[in-house]
Amino acid sequence: MSARDFIKNSILNSDAYSTTDVGNIIISMVIALVLGLLIYMVYRHFYAGVIFSKSFAVTLVGMCLLTCMVTLAISTNIVISLGMVGALSIVRFRTAIKDPLDLLYLFWAITGGITAGAGMYILTLSASLIIIIMLACFYARPSKGQVYVAVIHYEGTDAGDDVLRAFGKMKHVVKSRTLRGDITELAVEVYCKDDNFLFEEKIRSIDKVKDITLIQYNGEYNG
Repeated sequence: MSARDFIKNSILNSDAYSTTDVGNIIISMVIALVLGLLIYMVYRHFYAGVIFSKSFAVTLVGMCLLTCMVTLAISTNIVISLGMVGALSIVRFRTAIKDPLDLLYLFWAITGGITAGAGMYILTLSASLIIIIMLACFYARPSKGQVYVAVIHYEGTDAGDDVLRAFGKMKHVVKSRTLRGDITELAVEVYCKDDNFLFEEKIRSIDKVKDITLIQYNGEYNG
């Protein structure tokens, strides 16, 4: 069959689904829905950010269903596929992705919907299992410590040296130092094991130290 005959047949047969096609559509949409719900639960379980975004998680389910629908539509004939390409090409998504890991869930939902719509159910299942195992290996292991950012305000230069000595052998890195008149703001990234905050009391007891604030940091804050 030539390309011309293929396009002609596609145009002529673009207005109906057979009973078998309807059955395949229902199966594909159900599998896409189940996969979307699975992605939702995995995202909620392994979420490590500050505030869980339920709207983003629900979007993953809807995106899986919509991409499955698009795949089913464009697989019927070339006319609809060209129309979909033209319609989707004018859409611009401007929502910023703050966590790079969210891209994994987005592409998982999109590709899962595509493979479900294409009838590649074994590929959909096997790829999902591999992703879940990968996430479990990297995120299921409990951490023995936590990274904090200590924000300290003090007066004078001698107090700054005493503050740094108060951390002792704990792993710490000076991130910033801001001078405002006689007051110095010091930001130090410190790694605490087993919630050992003894250094906080040592810093508070230093003369000319105004206050100290600990902020939990897990790499999720992106400016």
